[in-house]
Amino acid sequence: MRVLVIIPAYNEEEAIIDVVDNLKKSNDMVDYVIINDCSTDNTESILKQEKFNYISLPVNLGIGGGVQTGYRYAVENNYDIALQMDGDGQHDPEYIKNIIQPIVDGKADMVIGSRFIEKNGFQSSGLRRVGIKFLSGLIKLCCGTKVLDVTSGFRATGKQMTAFFANNYAEDYPEPEAIIAATLNGFKVKEVAVLMHERQGGESSINAVRSIYYMIKVSLAIIIYRLGNLRKEGGKNNGK
Repeated sequence: MRVLVIIPAYNEEEAIIDVVDNLKKSNDMVDYVIINDCSTDNTESILKQEKFNYISLPVNLGIGGGVQTGYRYAVENNYDIALQMDGDGQHDPEYIKNIIQPIVDGKADMVIGSRFIEKNGFQSSGLRRVGIKFLSGLIKLCCGTKVLDVTSGFRATGKQMTAFFANNYAEDYPEPEAIIAATLNGFKVKEVAVLMHERQGGESSINAVRSIYYMIKVSLAIIIYRLGNLRKEGGKNNGK
């Protein structure tokens, strides 16, 4: 199967060379595209200098818009699997084969690399783990699917799931919303154990203040998505 690794990047001048080099060393049979989300540092200059395969967005779209650009690129170039991997060095490309295998075997449409199955490596801060656990419970309540690492951006999608996300993807902090969107639209979601590292450079887009906004926004989005889905199901039943 043809595999595309999507690497969203915003101000990742400190890590992006190592990210691409490690990817090439461990997975020489996959392609990649870096989505430069209107970085304000030297990220684009480095991408050009190193002759990496990249797309530079004319305006900052955030993580959702950047990843969706990658999904559209995957669809237009007929890739079988699209895999998202962060540009800050947190995700270990050695686990790519493990993540895509359930899709190759036909057992899943989306596979999430989870740091919480075996609990090895960097586990994030205590406050974030509390938030992740809350969102995990909310998703289980809304759609019946249990996912431990709901905010993990280390994930792969099969061809149909990629096409769906190319046209339907949340703008801000899309990872939890993508899980409920996939599940409620009949796709199979699975987790596999991975080991993650601390970011090699740059700064997280979620600080203490934005963490509150993140939790409120994502929680409301999940609930609204579920209510909208229930309304659709009710409309279909009334039409029968």
